[in-house]
Amino acid sequence: MISKTEFIQKLRNSSLRPTKQRIDICDVLFNREKTFHFTINDLFNLVKERKDQKASLATIYNTVHAFHKKGYLKEIPINSNQTYFDTNVTDHHHFFDVKEERLIDLKNEDVGPIDIQKSIPGKKIKSVEVLVKLED
Repeated sequence: MISKTEFIQKLRNSSLRPTKQRIDICDVLFNREKTFHFTINDLFNLVKERKDQKASLATIYNTVHAFHKKGYLKEIPINSNQTYFDTNVTDHHHFFDVKEERLIDLKNEDVGPIDIQKSIPGKKIKSVEVLVKLED
């Protein structure tokens, strides 16, 4: 379990004031045993369901984006209209179930070697992460 003090530190490190609503957001995000994949709307609904205190959609949006900028969350764009966030910020791959709109971790060892043939002058590859879309 992560303590309220740690949540306050994460918020301050992200240049956010540690309000009750933001601490509730932290609790929903980080007090979990497993990786958590979510959209902004998913998180909004979870906070609304699980907490007495309501956080506005704008507060959730700003908190998530500040945490992403600080490196506490990873952003996973699915398409031009759909973005997920992940509490596991390590380099890893994902399945995306199109019908269920669900992101599932895929272990690095489950993906064979990836050979990138093209380079861009002045740039180097930071990481390669695979997104495999699934459908019925």
